[in-house]
Amino acid sequence: MISRLLFWVLALLGMIIFVQSDGMVEVFKWKQMDFNNRGEARPLRMPDSSAPLVFPGRFGREKKTQGKLEVKTSRDTPIGFATRSGINQNDNNSAYIPYNNVPMGVTHYRGRLFVTMPRRRVGIPSTLNFIDLKRDGGQSSPKLNAYPNFELNQFSRSAENLVSVYRTTVDACQRLWFIDTGMLEYPDNRQQIKRPSIWVVDLNTDRVLKRFEIPESIVSTGRGMASLTIDIASPKACGEAFAYIPDLVNSRLYVYSLAADRMWSFAHNYFNFDPLAGDLHIGGQTFRWDDGIFSTSLGPIERDGSRPLLFHAMASNNEFAVSNRVLQQEANAARSDHGNDFRILGNRGEHKQSTMHEYDQRTGVVFYAEIQTNGVGCWNSRKPFTPANHGIVAANADTMIYPSDLTIDEDGDIWVMTNSMPIFIYSTLDANTFNFRIWRQKAVEAKRNTICE
Repeated sequence: MISRLLFWVLALLGMIIFVQSDGMVEVFKWKQMDFNNRGEARPLRMPDSSAPLVFPGRFGREKKTQGKLEVKTSRDTPIGFATRSGINQNDNNSAYIPYNNVPMGVTHYRGRLFVTMPRRRVGIPSTLNFIDLKRDGGQSSPKLNAYPNFELNQFSRSAENLVSVYRTTVDACQRLWFIDTGMLEYPDNRQQIKRPSIWVVDLNTDRVLKRFEIPESIVSTGRGMASLTIDIASPKACGEAFAYIPDLVNSRLYVYSLAADRMWSFAHNYFNFDPLAGDLHIGGQTFRWDDGIFSTSLGPIERDGSRPLLFHAMASNNEFAVSNRVLQQEANAARSDHGNDFRILGNRGEHKQSTMHEYDQRTGVVFYAEIQTNGVGCWNSRKPFTPANHGIVAANADTMIYPSDLTIDEDGDIWVMTNSMPIFIYSTLDANTFNFRIWRQKAVEAKRNTICE
């Protein structure tokens, strides 16, 4: 009788867990990434040996501890870790080394799924890629296609070619935006071979509309710029766009005006990491990251037409906000005291550190890519910002290890990349198991049966 009762209790709990939300649906999965053009037919040209090298301790917050670089952020690989696996990850003569290709960002636009591959190791054929969903959507592990073409992804062939891209975003004017860090983040040999730059591509013609080199007066290197948010008042004001760019290394928020073709920098204590939230345990790895401001997202439209920019550091459980009208005035960046312009929304709860997040205008819900829960969280912006009002859309410590990106397309579909990054950095990925996945769910379904409804 007791065993039967226990069975039904467990079954009921299972049903409750099952219907808690409609979760995320797995779209693609890979053991290792592959490309339709690996570049193997062409001789590999490595960067000019005279290119400026970025040595540990020269820029940003890096510092040496007893002669070694103190690992601080998700952009660092501890000395020696890159070669512990026994896999030849540093063969400079190979254009394609399967193990070294770890996808980072995912963005969908009308049948094309953009996937980024930042150059943190050698052997990466193209940093900006796409999957043609109409042609390859039925495959479980499709190969990637270089975007907009293979040639533009060869950094050594032109002073204006792509070096390394972390994440992309699509604006209301059908343009793809992204930051090229200009940096090869090879372990123990980090090189800033080009100035970091902002790119804008017309998705109707695949033509590059704009390439803005970020001045050294703004930032020394592109190491900390891993994402951006685009602010456009309406599709009729495409030329008046603003880009908000967080710098996780230098704890700065940069603003770029397309109309003025200028960039300025904000500094604030809210951009720093939380020293109490940097200890992480993900994918069986225990480590400390001190990533500052990492993700930005525009919130609901206010009565006066303004919008709050929501932001957080990755090494933090707090969320903050500032009006976009404050950011759009370059003169405000020079102020030593910002008064109450920047405000704290609240705390998401323990172990709620997040890489990316995005506000969905249809539902009024903010969705979070949560790295410690290995899943997707949510908050309904119409409710108080408290831990109790933060829900779980999906979480799986085996299949959703380290959600590195979360975006929402024009149809209201959430796209999530999970890439097992901590295992890649601190241990060894098993090439015989699935390490990388892309997930999808409609925002209206994702919030169903959670506190975020």
